[in-house]
Amino acid sequence: MAEKLPEDGLNFMDEIIDKGPIISVITQIELLGQSKVKTDKFIPFIQASRILGLSENVVSRTIAIRKSRSIKIPDAIIAATAIENDLVLITHNVSDFYKLQNLSVLDLY
Repeated sequence: MAEKLPEDGLNFMDEIIDKGPIISVITQIELLGQSKVKTDKFIPFIQASRILGLSENVVSRTIAIRKSRSIKIPDAIIAATAIENDLVLITHNVSDFYKLQNLSVLDLY
């Protein structure tokens, strides 16, 4: 059974979506790379999002993150994108991003 965000988390996400969400190109790939049934529900969100690509700064930061700790490449790219763009990373998977310097992480659950 899929987890449902608590009411405070849902309200916060509504505010974010109203302002226009910003996601990494890796997040776009991860969301659209799932089964068609799951993908369909993400399409409106992705279409409403500003998608940040892989700038030289993000690539350099990703490399530095990977050298400093054991983290999957997609997670390192997402973290680097958030850091380089001064964004808060919203995730339920906080353990992968624990103690990364200059990264603000928020778990809405």
